[in-house]
Amino acid sequence: MSMTPGGPSGPDYLDASGPGASAPADDNKKRLIALGAIVVGGAVVAGGAWAATSFFATGAQPAEALPASTVAYLSVDLDPSGGQKIEAVRTLRKFPAFTDHVDIETDDDLRERLFEEVTSSGECEGLDYADDVEPWLGSRAAMAVLDLGEEEPTAVGVVQVSDGDRADEGMATLVEACGGASDAETGGWVVDGDWMVVAETEEIAQQVVDATDDGTLADDAAFGQWTGEAGDGGFMSMYVAKSAAKYLEDAAGMTGLLGGPMALAPAPDDAPAGASFDEDCLADATTAEEIDACFVAPEESADGSSDEALPEEGSEELPPELQQMIDDFDGAAATVRFDDGAVEVEYAVSNYQKDLTRFLTSEEGVDMVSDLPEDTVAALGFSLSEGWAQGLLDYVKTLAPDEAATIDDQVAQFETETGLSFPEDVETLLGEGVTVSVGSGIDPDAITNGGPQEVPAGIKVKGDAEEIQAVLDKISAVAGPEAEEYLQVTEGDGYAVLALQDDYRAELESESGLGDSAVYSDVIDGDAQTVLFVDFDADDDWLVRLTEDEPELSDNLRPLSSFGISGWVEDDVVHGMVKLTTD
Repeated sequence: MSMTPGGPSGPDYLDASGPGASAPADDNKKRLIALGAIVVGGAVVAGGAWAATSFFATGAQPAEALPASTVAYLSVDLDPSGGQKIEAVRTLRKFPAFTDHVDIETDDDLRERLFEEVTSSGECEGLDYADDVEPWLGSRAAMAVLDLGEEEPTAVGVVQVSDGDRADEGMATLVEACGGASDAETGGWVVDGDWMVVAETEEIAQQVVDATDDGTLADDAAFGQWTGEAGDGGFMSMYVAKSAAKYLEDAAGMTGLLGGPMALAPAPDDAPAGASFDEDCLADATTAEEIDACFVAPEESADGSSDEALPEEGSEELPPELQQMIDDFDGAAATVRFDDGAVEVEYAVSNYQKDLTRFLTSEEGVDMVSDLPEDTVAALGFSLSEGWAQGLLDYVKTLAPDEAATIDDQVAQFETETGLSFPEDVETLLGEGVTVSVGSGIDPDAITNGGPQEVPAGIKVKGDAEEIQAVLDKISAVAGPEAEEYLQVTEGDGYAVLALQDDYRAELESESGLGDSAVYSDVIDGDAQTVLFVDFDADDDWLVRLTEDEPELSDNLRPLSSFGISGWVEDDVVHGMVKLTTD
C-alpha cells in the first residue's frame, strides 16, 4: 500500500518572520515541516531529548525494514513502557530545569507528548492524536542514509506501524491537516508490513522496500558485529557502515582538488570560475568582505579564455597513507543507555589509524590514576609507548604530505628556540605513563590571594626524575625565573612528581586507593587504557560550591555525582565509553 500526497514543491524551513503577508504556499510549507517532524524526524529528536527506551528491546526493529546497503543508521524506541524510559525519566527529573521545562512522568506516552509539542504552533489544525495518530503509530523509528546506486546517498525515515491500513489513512489525514491542498509534491511513503518507509518521493520509498529483497540491515553480518561491539542495548543506537568510506573518499578528494581546507569556504557569488584563495591574504583577513577579496581569478589570455585549465572532478589522487586509512575503515557503532541513575554512551570504531593507536595500548597511566588519593576531584591518565613522538610527527606528515618539509623546518626551529631535542626530550618528559590531577581543598579565596601555589593540582610521570628535571631545566631557561619554581620535580618510588602545592605534592608521592572506590569504578571501564575522571561529590561538592553565586545553575549541578571517559584498543577495534552518574 502506498500514497504520494500533493502539496508544495519541496518544503522550506520554517520562517520565523513576523505576520507580514505570506503566500498560502508558505503556510503549506510550514505545515509540511510539522508533518515531517511528527512522522520521522520528531521521533528521533524525541528519543534523544526525552530519553525514550531500549533500542534492543524484544520485538521488531527498524533495521528489518532497511536494506543491507544502508550506509548510516540512527534508531530510537518510543515505547511508552519499558525499563529504559523509566530510568531515563527518573534520572532527568533530578534536574530542576528538566521538570520546569519538560516535566514528563514515568508513565507518560512520549509519542503523545511529541505530538503535542510539534502541533502546538497550530500548523496542523483539527488533527487529534487519539483519533488520527495513536491507532497506527508504533513505538520504533529510525533515520537512515542508503546507497541506492545514485551519485549521492539517499536519506529516508522508517516508522513502525501497528495497523498498515490505518497508517495509510492516517498519513493521508496528516497531509490534509498539515500539508494543505496544493497539487505539488510533498514527499511519499510506502507501508510494507509493520513498517512505513518515508522518503522524498513514493518511488524512492518503494526502491527502499524492494532493496530489502536482497537482504536487510538486520541480517547484515557487519551490522550485527558492530552493534555487538558497542555493548548492551540502550534507548538509541547508531551505526556507520564500511561503505560510508566511499563518500569520505569523495569528500577528501574534492578538498584536495580545490586546495585544502579553505576550499570548503563558499566563493562569493560574483567570483569567476576557477577562482582560488590567496592564502597570504586570508591570513590577515578579519571580515567577510576581506575574505571575499582574497579570491584570485585565473589569468586570462587575450581572447578572454583562462590560461589555467580546471582539473577534472575526482582527478586529484589522495595521498597513499590517507587512502589507506579510508580503505581500512570497516565500520562503527554506538549505543546510548540509561541505567540506575546514570547515562552512558558506548562506542566502537574500526582501528583504521593503527600507526597512531599502537602507541596507546599500555595501561600504565590508568594504573597510576587508580593509585591517586581517594578524594581526587579530577584526573587524566594515559600512557604513550616508546617512539610515540616521532610516530605522531610521521602521522601528521601523512595527512599533509605536501607540507612535510615545512613541518621538518618548524621542528628544527622549535629545537633551536627551546634547546629541546625532538623527539628524545619530549618522550622523556612524558615517560611511560602520566597523570594530571586535581585534589581536594579547592579554595577560590586562597587561590585569588595566594596565587597558583594554592591550587591542589599536580602531574605524576612514570620515569627517571633526574632526566625529566633536566628537560624541565631547558624549559625554565626559556620561560624565565617565574616559571622555574613551578617546574621542579621530586622523586616518589619510580615516579617524578610536579605539583603547585606542597601538601598535594606529598600526597602524589605516595600511593592511595582511588581505583578501589565505587565512585571511580562506576564510571571507568575495567579495560580502559586512557581515562578522564571527575568526582562532583568530592571536596564538599566542589562544583556546587564554586557556582553558589548562581543558585539556578548550582541547583542543576547538584544532582551530578561522577563523570568518566574510558578508551581502549582491542585488536582491530577502538572502544570508548562516556558515563555520567547522578546522586
